[in-house]
Amino acid sequence: MNKFSTIDYVIFVIYFIVVTSYGYWVYSRKKIKGVSDSHDFFLAEGSLTWWAIGASLIASNISAEQFIGTSGQGFAVGLAVAAYEWVAAIALIIVAVWFIPVYLKNKIFTMPQFLHTRYNETVSFIMAIFWLLLYVLVNLTSILYLGALAINNLMGGGYLHEIIIALSIFALFITLGGMKVIGFTDVIQVLVLVVGGLATTYIALTLVSEHFGLGKDAMAGLNKMMSDAPDHFKMMMAKPKPGAPQAEINKYLALPGIAMYFAGQWIVNLNYWGCNQYITQRALGANLKTARTGILFAGLMKLAMPVIVVLPGIAAYVLYKNGGLQQEMASGGHFNSDNAYSAILGFLPTGLKGLSVAALTAAIVASLAGKANSISTIFTLDIYKKHISKEASEKSMVNVGRLTILAALVFSIMLTWKDLLGIGGEGGFTFIQKYTGFISPGIFAIFILGFFWKRTTGAAAIAGILTGFGMSVLFNNYAPKLFGNETLLYTAFPNGKGGFEIPFLICMGLSFMFTIIVMVAISLAGPKVNPKAFEIPRSMFKVEKSTMALIVVTLILLTMLYAKFW
Repeated sequence: MNKFSTIDYVIFVIYFIVVTSYGYWVYSRKKIKGVSDSHDFFLAEGSLTWWAIGASLIASNISAEQFIGTSGQGFAVGLAVAAYEWVAAIALIIVAVWFIPVYLKNKIFTMPQFLHTRYNETVSFIMAIFWLLLYVLVNLTSILYLGALAINNLMGGGYLHEIIIALSIFALFITLGGMKVIGFTDVIQVLVLVVGGLATTYIALTLVSEHFGLGKDAMAGLNKMMSDAPDHFKMMMAKPKPGAPQAEINKYLALPGIAMYFAGQWIVNLNYWGCNQYITQRALGANLKTARTGILFAGLMKLAMPVIVVLPGIAAYVLYKNGGLQQEMASGGHFNSDNAYSAILGFLPTGLKGLSVAALTAAIVASLAGKANSISTIFTLDIYKKHISKEASEKSMVNVGRLTILAALVFSIMLTWKDLLGIGGEGGFTFIQKYTGFISPGIFAIFILGFFWKRTTGAAAIAGILTGFGMSVLFNNYAPKLFGNETLLYTAFPNGKGGFEIPFLICMGLSFMFTIIVMVAISLAGPKVNPKAFEIPRSMFKVEKSTMALIVVTLILLTMLYAKFW
């Protein structure tokens, strides 16, 4: 495996200087204009263009768990994991057309504010605490740890703690400038991410081609991958039969075939893209047309993301299967599919390695900055301003926001120092999906009913939060023991650990269904007229011709992709 050369370091340093210099320039211009209020700091109100919104959405979304975790899933499962990317394209269309108008019409700036406006302060406060814990303990920590681990492996090991601190400082520098600095620096981050990611994919394909004596031909490598591992180019996992190998069962547990499209896949995506401060914050300060165009632009880019984050993992699988990458796929003497991306990066030639590590760093830092800003926004606007200092000035709120960013990053560094949460033990992608999946059904239920059913009450929302979490715990941990391994609702499969398990995407769908039932029943038993229901003019949902054109193009491309790899 080639180590970093002087040219690689030079390329990486140039990337660092360009991003930080541009970020400082954006921040300086903002200061010159005298803009320092809280809405500008947290939302970059009115200043982000559609392309900046779209780029920032992608930069914040594609992070270590995508580069490392999704490539690892590409190694283990194949192209089926691209469902997370491709269903996201449809989810973004739904968010752009139906969710964003509700937020903008009601001047919503944070997700807890939506819950306070639509339900009551109790629901808002509970979910603000939930989101802060989730963002810090799961998202921010996992992004930092996985990213540092990948870069450390590429540099030959021994620098994990130093890289964790360096990534945090880099993200801190960008984040303290506010959402406008994050949004516009994300444009550069996406360019680096895409160029470096495509370079890595190209080299991965040529590695496969050379390994089989086909020369340096990327298309020949892709064709060889498709013929040598046809099961890795199917979007649907077949339901395993009794006695099937555990490896086949594990694939289905992660991606349960067509069943996931009727269950958790939609909840994962719609909750992430439509009910998530981390994501929607980019669009909340813009006008409707700009926000919609930016979101749909991000949806179009999501269609191409599997080329960058999944194909390298499949290439690593083909090489490993045929006797290559044996040493590179081991971590601490043990095989780990999450090493797939860094294993490919290790074979990049001089110069390209620096570019690809810059792309990986861009993804990590952009996500860290976006997540830290969202943590700061929720704490400052929904906890500090409401419950600690109701008369806080604009300046003090910005300062509290900055201190919150610093505290969140320091706390995450402490948790990642010795992997206290066990992120590296079960794979980064699995870790994130598993723990966010416990609260996603309840959150999505209270949002979707709050949007579109006026009878939904605050009592029903509180019950929905508790029911969603309780049902998730039940189906993920106890249902097979209590109700058996097969019922009308689910089938449990051996998990290789002496027990049985229901695919977590199915668990999410079941939890969501029962949460909706409970919320509807409680709401029907409550008052017939809900004074806190939103009145949304139908004109808000009218779609401009340019917006409709973007939607049509996205749907046509998505249909072609599924037709090819069904």
